[in-house]
Amino acid sequence: MERYCYTLPGGARLTGYLRDATDPMPAYNVRPAVLVIPGGGYEYCSARESDPVAVQFLQAGYQAFVLEYTVSPTPLRWQPLLDAARAILHMRRNAEALRLDPNRIAVCGFSAGGHLAGCTAMLCDAEPVRTALGITGREAQPNAVILAYPVITSGPLGHQGSFDQLAGEDDALRAALSLEHQVRDDLPPFFVWHTGEDTTVPVQNSLMLVTALAEHHVPCEFHLFPHGVHGSSTCTQEVGTPYPHNAVWVRLCTEWLADVFDFSLR
Repeated sequence: MERYCYTLPGGARLTGYLRDATDPMPAYNVRPAVLVIPGGGYEYCSARESDPVAVQFLQAGYQAFVLEYTVSPTPLRWQPLLDAARAILHMRRNAEALRLDPNRIAVCGFSAGGHLAGCTAMLCDAEPVRTALGITGREAQPNAVILAYPVITSGPLGHQGSFDQLAGEDDALRAALSLEHQVRDDLPPFFVWHTGEDTTVPVQNSLMLVTALAEHHVPCEFHLFPHGVHGSSTCTQEVGTPYPHNAVWVRLCTEWLADVFDFSLR
């Protein structure tokens, strides 16, 4: 395995865990990739939602990356999305060296990182992104989106701390970043999971998103677990939130992604 480190313009850090190319497995020398985006209320990047998650996708056969995006100074405005879009662009433009398929890149975000992952799918062609990155289309859009207990809405049921960090008192920006209103017909497939007991980011965030995705005929797989606290990551003892029943999300997700990407090690 190769560990890859790269500092993006603006200072965000991209860390990759790359499976080695080998002669005995020539069909797998180029693999799909997953970009993991940890949560932390846009105040920090959670270590519990970084490497432990990346290792799961690495084990499933993917090239795995973790993004440590900008969290200061506030309000952050579009900067975290610029970081994530630049990470996807870097992966695509260096696909050969990173041994990944540029047309099979997924993002996997948790909590506020789930909001950021959703932004990469829905707002990758917003004017501030196109201008800052010098792109004209959706070159920075992922091919699949995985969201764990995501922040979605800036409305009454939203995680206001995340939107305070992002937009401050800019009501127009808060509305623009409220993702239930940004869903459109041509988005990539989504995998979403949440818990009914989440008191930090209410499950209604995911329900609003899933409803909007269904209305726009965007493929989506959704899992609602009755129990479990916010921020449970892989739901294992390693991350301090052992929920054996909820931990099945990893297997469900990798099976779903293998189907979306037509990729399997079996």
